[in-house]
Amino acid sequence: MKIQTHGDNLSTYTKYIALIQAIHEYLQTNGYLQLDLPVLSPALIPEGYLEVFETEFRYMNRKEKLYLTPSPELFIKRLLAEGVGDCYYLGKSFRNSEPNSPKHLPEFTMLEMYKVRENYRYMAQVVRKMLEFTAKKIHGKDSITYNGKKIDLTRWEELTVAEAFEKYSGVSTEELFDTNKFLKKAEEKGYRTEGFTYEDLWSQMYTQEIEPYLGTDGHPTMLFDYPVCFAALSTPNTDGKTAQRFEFYIEGVELGNCYSELTDADLQDKRLADEYEERKKSGKIDHPIDKGFVDALRKGLPVSTGIAIGVERVGMVMLDLVSIEDLKLITIS
Repeated sequence: MKIQTHGDNLSTYTKYIALIQAIHEYLQTNGYLQLDLPVLSPALIPEGYLEVFETEFRYMNRKEKLYLTPSPELFIKRLLAEGVGDCYYLGKSFRNSEPNSPKHLPEFTMLEMYKVRENYRYMAQVVRKMLEFTAKKIHGKDSITYNGKKIDLTRWEELTVAEAFEKYSGVSTEELFDTNKFLKKAEEKGYRTEGFTYEDLWSQMYTQEIEPYLGTDGHPTMLFDYPVCFAALSTPNTDGKTAQRFEFYIEGVELGNCYSELTDADLQDKRLADEYEERKKSGKIDHPIDKGFVDALRKGLPVSTGIAIGVERVGMVMLDLVSIEDLKLITIS
């Protein structure tokens, strides 16, 4: 690891700060309370697909393991149960064991916001209006140029995950939601299936055959209704196969991930236990499960929807940059 300075990014950095200020302005004008939250916690929500940073608090003979939060969700859900209402956090989050890339750094800026008494479809409209507002603040118009292409932020494509798999991969809805049929289809398409789970192959196909085409027709794409196994913190749909989750993309870049929040404490407890076992199997850092997160649901989490947005990625796209490092004055890599 080394420290790198990027003094030549000063002009771009100034525009990026103006973008962040525009996000704050939009949310606060629309009644969202800004939250100041910790980034260290003694327990986390277990997520099988990501690794965390572990550290230790020491004072005399006392030692306690602490973890940098990969998301502020474990704190915000407690506050929602206490009645904090519509709110957001815009600050640092941390994810380990992922290489630095044009779209990712281990320390990154996340916007996580929640709207009570609404679902994911409502949040989709909030996101659209917020990005239009931000573009007008930065560029004076409701369109941007990214990767040599004009992106119209007033017109969005909406697809379900099933529609996207059929459109871009030739995988039918029946094949997508049947493990055996999906594995057979993946094998026919040339994927190595031995030793890989449905989740592994689904993710491979999604990354290689779906994501690169999302938001590439001159406007963003919103992708709705993921399989339940890929939406552990989300409200299930009545079809029993999908859950109320969407992601949105511009030019193949994933910018945000939204749920209608799961309020069933027992179901959430089971899902967290399953995720914890997945972490153990994969050899990831064995951190305690945040049981206070489940307690917040038992206390009474209001019906709500929440979204996490990678702010640097939004900045990269809005300012037509090659890498999120182009936004930074200092990086560690």
